[in-house]
Amino acid sequence: MADYAEITYAVAERVATVTLNRPEARNGYTIRMADELNAAMDRADRDEDVRVVILTGAGKDFCVGADLSQGGFDFDPEKGPGQAWQEPAGRCSKRIFTMNKPVIAALHGAAVGGGLTITLSCDYRLASDDSRFGFVFTRRGIYPEGASAWFLPRLVGMGTALDWMISGRVFDVAEAYQKGLVHNVFPTGTVVDEARKLAQEIVETTAPVSVAVTRQLLYRMASAESPFPVHELDSKLIGGLGANPDAVEGVMSFLQKRPPSFGMRVEKDLPGYLPWLEK
Repeated sequence: MADYAEITYAVAERVATVTLNRPEARNGYTIRMADELNAAMDRADRDEDVRVVILTGAGKDFCVGADLSQGGFDFDPEKGPGQAWQEPAGRCSKRIFTMNKPVIAALHGAAVGGGLTITLSCDYRLASDDSRFGFVFTRRGIYPEGASAWFLPRLVGMGTALDWMISGRVFDVAEAYQKGLVHNVFPTGTVVDEARKLAQEIVETTAPVSVAVTRQLLYRMASAESPFPVHELDSKLIGGLGANPDAVEGVMSFLQKRPPSFGMRVEKDLPGYLPWLEK
């Protein structure tokens, strides 16, 4: 999808910025927006010149959730459980989950409903001090989506997840920061610039293959039934460092007190035995 109607996509200094672009509708989430976000994340993930993705929104709000004025959902009520249709917020959160590149959500104004669940699989959530949040599904008589029932308890704990999701209440940025939903809070109007600073630090100081493997190790292995399968995979990864040019460069650049220049690329240099590559 080369042309976008409801998002924008721009790359500068190895950082792709994906912006929800329906400010007149407070970036209400639509089926087209979901499809365009998937296309943009695919594009960024496959572009070796892109190291980090920033996800943000145009206008005063990040996203107020599904645009119910547009019909809201495209489901076929005749289809039962297990059918092919997949709700649109989960299409986005799952694609971010599978990324090899870090994704930084730069949030401001309202981020509620699907406008919040699509960010739960991002690696960072940075917020503006005017941000407010809500998993408002129970107050609309609907259900949590975006695989949020999996992501949210892992981020903030089951007790907080139960409170926020059962009550459906809107909460402020101070509570979000205290409970661990957002990593940092910045003055209004500065959060995207702060996201760029973080992205640039990642670009300049980290190895792309190491980041890709580490990101997926945390997501895929954190729920293993014991540490043993994780250690088995760790052992393969560490055992192969002797033939890993980035590992040599990382050590040498440290010893020589210079910036690293990592040459390995995600497209061709991921270890072939990683279990999630088969899924």
